[in-house]
Amino acid sequence: MQIQFIRNIQFTKLVKADGRLREFNFRKSNGLQEGLFTVDVSDDRGNRIVLRMQREDGVWKIIKQQLPTWIWENEAVFHTLIEEELGAAGMVK
Repeated sequence: MQIQFIRNIQFTKLVKADGRLREFNFRKSNGLQEGLFTVDVSDDRGNRIVLRMQREDGVWKIIKQQLPTWIWENEAVFHTLIEEELGAAGMVK
């Protein structure tokens, strides 16, 4: 019997969005959703915004949902941050 361990990946990054630094929390569980990250951030009122990113053709894209413009404007930044973290964890595909 072979046992395989797959790491959960969880990290936080500060990103300048909508004119201010915001804390984005990235989470990738080791469940069945191999190419899926959950990202959460607080808006100006302190409400949590949760979004999901999926890998499509080697690029991390936000799954279509209603989100503030300042999140959509940083989609490429999120891709870079995820790739950097996966590379540091030795999980680049």
